[in-house]
Amino acid sequence: MSVVDDMENQMPAKHHHQGIRSRGGEQDGLGPSPRPVVPPLVYAEFGDDDELSPQWTSWLIPMFVVANVIVFFATMSVNNCPQHSKHCVARFLGRFSFEHLRDNPLFGPSSLTLEKLGSLDWYRVVEKHQAWRLLTCIWLHAGVIHLAINMLSIVFMGTRLEQQFGFVRIGVIYIMSGMGGSILSSLFIRNDISVGASGALFGLLGSMLSELLTNWTIYSNKIAAFLTLLFVIVINLGIGSLPYVDNFAHVGGFLTGFFLGFLLMARPQFKWLARQHMPQGRRLTSKYKPYQYILWLLSLALLIAGFVVALVLLFKAEDGNDHCHWCRYLSCIPTSRWSCDSV
Repeated sequence: MSVVDDMENQMPAKHHHQGIRSRGGEQDGLGPSPRPVVPPLVYAEFGDDDELSPQWTSWLIPMFVVANVIVFFATMSVNNCPQHSKHCVARFLGRFSFEHLRDNPLFGPSSLTLEKLGSLDWYRVVEKHQAWRLLTCIWLHAGVIHLAINMLSIVFMGTRLEQQFGFVRIGVIYIMSGMGGSILSSLFIRNDISVGASGALFGLLGSMLSELLTNWTIYSNKIAAFLTLLFVIVINLGIGSLPYVDNFAHVGGFLTGFFLGFLLMARPQFKWLARQHMPQGRRLTSKYKPYQYILWLLSLALLIAGFVVALVLLFKAEDGNDHCHWCRYLSCIPTSRWSCDSV
């Protein structure tokens, strides 16, 4: 993914499934998308104030990367391609060898193995009451290419955010955005299984945008940063409209991270930080500006309402496409070169 795009390739799957939506990776002929380069934000007037921008040591993001790599090796070990196929790729790797590229062009396990270990599957989530798949699917990857691009993406975006806002807030955004992406994906996609961390990664991107907006007045190069972020978001969501890309996970993760950014990333106004040096009668009584409180309340209300409505619809076995007929085009736009009938 282009720091956060998810390309997936169709793979045979169990029972009614038609393919895998591997939230991350690249598509043949396209290659990996360019990583977004967001100009570092500079604080107006005061520069990089230590109180305004405390620096934490980033350890959670590296742990997420290590966890994803370990899970991938465990997935390949369970898959054990030589045990059920004579057409494994890199057979010298033994049980860690890959499925035939015809079945998985991302150099990874079979769809049956991913389904066994916790991929997102509407039938199992709703009919079999396996809601835990909404979380486990974000730790699974469809192949080496998928894993590598996703991990580069999380390091590129997540490390800086964790250094600025700490592991608690970034951890909450990552996990909640991943689940938000899974919930929206389950509402609209029933015939494929889906894996990958793109919902979480889009959540980080969404939180970057809301952090910029809620702290708008304290930055000096905000216009350049805003336009760059907007360009990256549009490009990534545009790529998500290609066939077999789980763009619903992108959108769900982005919206979740966007609202969480307003809740968790608001910075205090400058005068509050300098209150000790101000005359007693001129000290501020409010840590944040009024518009920050308004954005906080609106985001909290929309986030809670969104999760409640989406979960109720999901576990009532409602098909999101019945309530939003045009939403299918968020995930696939039909052209003369491909059809979206099976997506």
